[in-house]
Amino acid sequence: MLKEERLAYILHQVNLHNKVLSSHLSEQIQVSEDTIRRDLAELAQEGKIIKVHGGALSNSFHQGIASQDVYAVEDKKTIALKAVQLIHDGMFVLTTGGTTIAELARVLPRDLQATFITVSLPAAFEYANHPNIEVIVIGDKLSKGSKITVGGEAISKIKMIRADLCFLGNNAIDAADGLTDNDWDVVQVKRAMISTAKKVVVLSISEKIDTSEQLKICDAEEIDVLITELPPDSKKLQPYRKKGIQIL
Repeated sequence: MLKEERLAYILHQVNLHNKVLSSHLSEQIQVSEDTIRRDLAELAQEGKIIKVHGGALSNSFHQGIASQDVYAVEDKKTIALKAVQLIHDGMFVLTTGGTTIAELARVLPRDLQATFITVSLPAAFEYANHPNIEVIVIGDKLSKGSKITVGGEAISKIKMIRADLCFLGNNAIDAADGLTDNDWDVVQVKRAMISTAKKVVVLSISEKIDTSEQLKICDAEEIDVLITELPPDSKKLQPYRKKGIQIL
């Protein structure tokens, strides 16, 4: 892979996943971590990404989920419009954070009366814009990389909740490998949410379908609903339907 191709691939991965690890990029591209670190430094110097210890963050996610530069924003709006159909008055809804969750918050009906519980400060601010929604923020240490609260206290509080719905933003999902991520703290929070919710809904743009990260959150069979921007009968989604997942 030529350097220009490598830089383009890295930039795409950062924008797609919001956060990448140097070690994972090294394995994917099959170059040394020193090479990846130099590439990340070059992209950061050009203002295209934000270099952090062990990897990089996307500009749009760091600057704010209201940014017009959010990756695949139209696809995420389509997903949000599908997801909102699952929410009804009186529900307790548990959510992670991320750009797709933010789009969901923006399309909630103004007359919806429900309680939203989140570990994401940006998501909480979006929910707070709705007049009839109660907002509960689960506090603990704030992860700057994911913009959610993480840690033992947050997990303990999550496990005390019996939510009607749990909406999970997605980093990677595969029919065989299940739901995966590259952030240990985020994985623990998502596992806790899955364990306590009556119905688990994964929101994912199609580019993240059939991809895997290093840390497992759950098996595909533990997911109740998968929502993408694709038509539900898309061939790409058939392996997930075979796992018993409802496709929207």
